[in-house]
Amino acid sequence: MNQSNPPAGRPRTLVIGAGVVGLATVYALARRGEAVHVLDRHEGPAMGTSFANGAQLSYAYTDAMAGPGTWKQLPGLLGGRDRCFRARNSLDLHYLRWGLAFLGNANTGRLQRNTLDILQLAMESRAAMQALLERTPIEFNRRVAGKLHVYFSTASLPAARDMIAIKRAQGVRQELLDPDAAVRVEPALAGARGMVAVVHSPEEEVGDPWRFGVGLLEVLRRDYGVQATFGFDLQRLQRDGAGWRVHAADGSSLHAERVVVCAGIDSVALLRQVGIRVPVMAVKGYSFTAPLGANPPSASITDTSRKLVFARLGDRIRVAGLAEVNEWDPTPVAGRVADLVALAKDSLPEAAAYDAIESQWAGLRPVTPHSAPIIREAAPGLLLNIGHGMLGWTLAMGSGERVAALLHGNRG
Repeated sequence: MNQSNPPAGRPRTLVIGAGVVGLATVYALARRGEAVHVLDRHEGPAMGTSFANGAQLSYAYTDAMAGPGTWKQLPGLLGGRDRCFRARNSLDLHYLRWGLAFLGNANTGRLQRNTLDILQLAMESRAAMQALLERTPIEFNRRVAGKLHVYFSTASLPAARDMIAIKRAQGVRQELLDPDAAVRVEPALAGARGMVAVVHSPEEEVGDPWRFGVGLLEVLRRDYGVQATFGFDLQRLQRDGAGWRVHAADGSSLHAERVVVCAGIDSVALLRQVGIRVPVMAVKGYSFTAPLGANPPSASITDTSRKLVFARLGDRIRVAGLAEVNEWDPTPVAGRVADLVALAKDSLPEAAAYDAIESQWAGLRPVTPHSAPIIREAAPGLLLNIGHGMLGWTLAMGSGERVAALLHGNRG
């Protein structure tokens, strides 16, 4: 176990999980004077699902995962025939309950409502990120790159237009571009064969979540005296008197007045120990990082057909995609990495130096049936900040602020 900043006294709050959501929560609490200790099973911050995700700070594109189009995808999803979006079927009750709830959200009304709920949190998150960086600059390849959401079927466009109109009413800048206009905005899209239209969100950002986590932890230690323990193999959570105690595999334990669970998909099993069931499902995704190709995009690109995202981080490009529902093992599978590379080559053949890929990664996105995170007090002194799905990086800062508001009101 790697202990940093040994405690001078017992912390008031333990935060479980040092990914971007956990660290943003620590920051929001510490800034309000809270004595915080953050724990993580990895050897450093942002080493789990935060480590090499799609890198897009997608404040405008917050569309929920379930919608009317889900029903058309269902045969390929359940039959495993869809290379991009598939499920591992089982009779496990958690999977069945989650699946039924997910399908219950697969209609236009709930898609729009859920999307707007997430959009509100995204706007809060963007404001919180800006405020943080004004107080304390952190270098993490952050850039206002804009985002181009590429469509290859005219059948998808009416729904896209409806969503643009709904978001514009909330102050979001988006517009639908024809292919020629899209290529003028982003010349790399000249290689996108079959493109019929693009939703352009000019204010979207990119940034490296791992570098952000490392930088934010340094700020937390230096400026707020936050304690951090890594390599803490958490085995058990239990109520202990007026507070809570967490136990590690090596026999050590820590006690605090309250606990905030920000442990991503690991939260499901952890909370089950104290009789709390949460509708959060593992959806495995992949990414690779490579040098820039001959014609890399400057803007972020989302390929709606192949379910891919491209994000330029300095002199490298991150490509992320695939969604495997009910896959709980984060180990990369060679064949699936090859699928991702092949899809990316087919989408933007000159975006990356595909023969010089530097790293490959897989992670488990914690997804709720409605795609919005669960931020609430589940028991006295036990708070949840989980279930951010594909948008954990985007929603982290705002989610941390909401947890702090639960404890301290809106005092910033």
